[in-house]
Amino acid sequence: MKINAIITGATGMVGEGVLMESLLHPDVETVLVINRKPCNVTHPKLKEIIHTDFFDLSPISGQLKGYNACFFCLGVSSVGMKEEEYYSLTYTLTMHVAEILSGQNPEMTFCYISGAGTDSTEKGRMNWARVKGKTENDLMKLPFRKAYAFRPGFMLPAKEAKNVHGYYAIFRVLYPPLRALFPRFVSTLKEVAIAMINSVTYGYEKPVLEVEDIIILSKKQ
Repeated sequence: MKINAIITGATGMVGEGVLMESLLHPDVETVLVINRKPCNVTHPKLKEIIHTDFFDLSPISGQLKGYNACFFCLGVSSVGMKEEEYYSLTYTLTMHVAEILSGQNPEMTFCYISGAGTDSTEKGRMNWARVKGKTENDLMKLPFRKAYAFRPGFMLPAKEAKNVHGYYAIFRVLYPPLRALFPRFVSTLKEVAIAMINSVTYGYEKPVLEVEDIIILSKKQ
């Protein structure tokens, strides 16, 4: 299967990693990134749309047809954020984008970057985990070909990655022992990206992928 993918969040760490692997992958034919600001990447496969309001994609909806994958890597940290704002930026924004895409591309596989510890019951004590859980649950109800929630833990980005916080230099040193001691919580960003690509090609038996599932799926070929 040739993949024509839409990627959001390409100016963040996860989105940048997914974009780089998508451009390198032989199964990915074209990539469209939707950003608020330029990602400063050029490639024959790549097209970019600059759009500032992700709560209203209607002005560009006509340009979103003909894609069979979305790698949704747009997200925010809940640290220091009011519950209402976090809900809006996590649930409301994601669902708006997904509803537009499912209407335009019913054969699309939608891959959502969630997070380890997400609460599928929507009843736990942590607000961020409840909101992520509701987002996952409601994405599964949309008329996509398939929808997957990826729950990575600690991710090691590639050395050449640009959109990375400085503290990842320490994590890079600690990665080998962390991977050995906590294999259920640690992966590379490349494994996450390849698993997302492989979910379009091969599918997966679970709609929610924990770190162990991500690593398994990344090895399919």
